[in-house]
Amino acid sequence: MTKLLTFLTVTVLLMACKDPSQGQGKFRELALAVDSVSGEPYLVTDTAGVTFLSWIKKEGGKSTLNFSRLKEDVWSAPTVISSGENWFVNWADYPMLASDGAGSLMAHYLEKSENGKFTYDVKWVISGDGGKVWSSPKILNEDGKKAEHGFVSLVPYGNDFFVAWLDGRNTAAEGEAGHSGGHHGQMTLRAAIITKSGTKTAEWELDNRVCDCCQTTAAITKNGPIVIYRDRSESEIRDISIVRLLNGKWTDPQTIFRDNWEIAGCPVNGPRVDAIGNNVAVARFTSPNKIGQVSVAFSQDGGASFGTPVRVDEGQTIGRVDILLLDSKTAMVSWMEGDAIKAAKIHADGTKEPSVIIASSSQSRTSGFPQMTRSANSVVFAWTDAKLKKINTIRLVL
Repeated sequence: MTKLLTFLTVTVLLMACKDPSQGQGKFRELALAVDSVSGEPYLVTDTAGVTFLSWIKKEGGKSTLNFSRLKEDVWSAPTVISSGENWFVNWADYPMLASDGAGSLMAHYLEKSENGKFTYDVKWVISGDGGKVWSSPKILNEDGKKAEHGFVSLVPYGNDFFVAWLDGRNTAAEGEAGHSGGHHGQMTLRAAIITKSGTKTAEWELDNRVCDCCQTTAAITKNGPIVIYRDRSESEIRDISIVRLLNGKWTDPQTIFRDNWEIAGCPVNGPRVDAIGNNVAVARFTSPNKIGQVSVAFSQDGGASFGTPVRVDEGQTIGRVDILLLDSKTAMVSWMEGDAIKAAKIHADGTKEPSVIIASSSQSRTSGFPQMTRSANSVVFAWTDAKLKKINTIRLVL
C-alpha cells in the first residue's frame, strides 16, 4: 500500500505541470528519516554544492533543531544542533542554518527569556567541523530586554557570517503587547557580523521603525551585504525596503515596491532575496486592495535600483514566497496559491514561464513557509504537511 501511495503521489505531481515541454522538468521524492512531529524547515546550498535541510523536531515539551545533508536523493541521518524545553517555536519565525562550504556552519533558534507571550531571544551556535560538534549557545541580541527578537537572516560573508534580525528592545517593556501595533515603542532592524571563532565584531541599527513580524532576508552582492524587509511608516504604510552596506557604511532605507499598502497590523509575510554578483532578485507579497499579489523585481547594480516588478501569482495567493537565481537574469520563485505550493521561472525581461504545482498544502499556520534551494541541476523544495505534521521534500529537475 505504501509503494502504491508513493507512486500515486509522484504521478499526481507530474501531471500538475501545465506543459512539461516548457522545460519545467520532473519531480523526484527525497527520503527523509523523520519519525516524530516536525516543522519549520529551512533549505540552503553552500558554495561547495552541498544542500542542507534544517528543521525543528517536537517531542513532549522538548524542541530539537536538526539538520541533514542531501546526497543524491537521500537525506543523511539527522544530526542534532541544539535542543531545549523553553524555546519559542513559531510557524513563521523559523531557525536558519548557514554553511561556508569549507566546514564552518552557523545556526540560530529562539529561546524564551521569561514567561511573557512575546519575550524571547535569538540564540546562535557555530560548528567548525562540519556540524559534528557545536559551540555553547550565545545570545545575538545583547540588550538584556524582555521583548521580541527574531525573524533572522543568516548568510556566510567572506570569512565570517552576516546576520540581520528584528529587535524589540524599544518596544513594550513587558513584552505582552502583541503584533498589531500595540507596542509602546518601535520594532527595529539590526545586523551584525559573527566570526567563525564565535566573536561579534560589528553591530548596527539599520532602521528604527519596521514591521513587527515579517521575515527579513539578506544576500551578499559584489558590493557587499544587502537586507530586504517590510518597512513601517508613521502612517502604517508597510512596503518592502532595502538597505545596503557600501564601503563600511549603511545606506538609508529605500523602498523597492511602492505598493502603498496601509495596514494597521503585521501581515506576517516577508520578502525573499537572492544574488549572483550584483544581479539581485527580490520576491514579495502585498495586498493593498485586499487582493493578494506576488511580484518579482530584478536589479543589475547590487540593489541600487530595480526594474519594473513582474507579477507572478494567479489571483488566489496568500504569499509565503521564496526565490532563487538560476542565472544572472532568470529566477525561480515559489509562492502559495490557496492551498497549492506553486513555482515558476521569471526572467529579468518581464516574461514568466508556466507555473508548476509543487504540492497540495494548507493555508493553515501549521503548514508554515515552503522553502527551496538550488541543488546542482535541480531545485529542492521543503514544506510541512499540516495534517501529518511532518516535513516533506522533493526535487524538481530543471
